[in-house]
Amino acid sequence: MLKNILKGIKAYGGSFALISKLKLWKYFFVPILISLVTAAIIGFLAYGLSDNIGAFIAQIWVWDWGKEVFTTVSSFIGATAIIVIGLLLYKHIVMALSAPFMSPVSEKIEAHLTGVPAHSHTDTSFSEQLWRGVRINVRNLVKEILFTIPIILLGFIPVVGVVSTILLFLMQAYYAGFGNMDYTLERHLKYKESIRFVKQNRGLAIGNGIIFMLFLFIPLLGIILVLPLSVTAATVKTVEVLNPKTINKSQ
Repeated sequence: MLKNILKGIKAYGGSFALISKLKLWKYFFVPILISLVTAAIIGFLAYGLSDNIGAFIAQIWVWDWGKEVFTTVSSFIGATAIIVIGLLLYKHIVMALSAPFMSPVSEKIEAHLTGVPAHSHTDTSFSEQLWRGVRINVRNLVKEILFTIPIILLGFIPVVGVVSTILLFLMQAYYAGFGNMDYTLERHLKYKESIRFVKQNRGLAIGNGIIFMLFLFIPLLGIILVLPLSVTAATVKTVEVLNPKTINKSQ
């Protein structure tokens, strides 16, 4: 799996050049706008709610001694919870709403790589692509929340906390990569088949998602570039797995 993780990461290397070569930047205007608006809303809510959550948690400590320390720790926990929840919601909201705009991008990249005309790849409509994106991302969001809760609880155990942080990051990366890969998979595989495909190629999903998550830590520029580059990188690797013989011949 480590080999595939590295492949997923390395795919970003040629993404910018490929987008420019195929003149795809115009397709990212609406997704970038969705990304910026979603990030702004979640950031505003995070700023406003972190202290409130911290104060709520601090109420558990009924003693006077250590109250100040516990309140400080509670505020940190509240801020961390908001950040984790914010990242969860951000990526799934953006990916779901961007599906109808990302699918044509993925389709054009696939046509370039395989030599098969773009119109031969898909017969789904705008609404069908949107519904597919919403369905996949709601499913992934629920799964991610269910896994996040026990991982966060593990974080309160000394030493294990470091491991839980890594697990949390890798899990978020996996589901981010999952969403990026599905823009290509929706043209080839049904819902359940796509889930099995990503599970079988989870290394590629994690590798793609690692860079996706790191981009989110770059102020503004990261939010603007994260979708164009991550979707392009995911498409290239997904198409290679789906059409190894065609890709090899075209290269």
